Amino acid sequence: MAKGYWIVRLDITQLETFQAYIAANGAALAEYGAQYLARAGQYQCVEGNTRSRNTIVEFPSYQAALDCYNSVPYQNAKALRDGACEIDLVIVEGYDGVQPG
Repeated sequence: MAKGYWIVRLDITQLETFQAYIAANGAALAEYGAQYLARAGQYQCVEGNTRSRNTIVEFPSYQAALDCYNSVPYQNAKALRDGACEIDLVIVEGYDGVQPG
């Protein structure tokens, strides 16, 4: 079964409000088996556009990634985030097919 991923790019506009979201989202992420693969570390935008913060969250499955986003606990946390950032969040299915080489 392919894993699922959240690809998140954002610009924080209200830091204190955004920090409340961070404190609140952990329970939902843990419930659905999420792990951070990248979280606001160094980056270089080599093509296209970017935002100031980039995060990749891995889930055991694509369905788990969708279920977490749509869960009541996550939506409650998200309500804290609304208005505190400009965000692009894409949920994508992992790839288990043939690799280069």
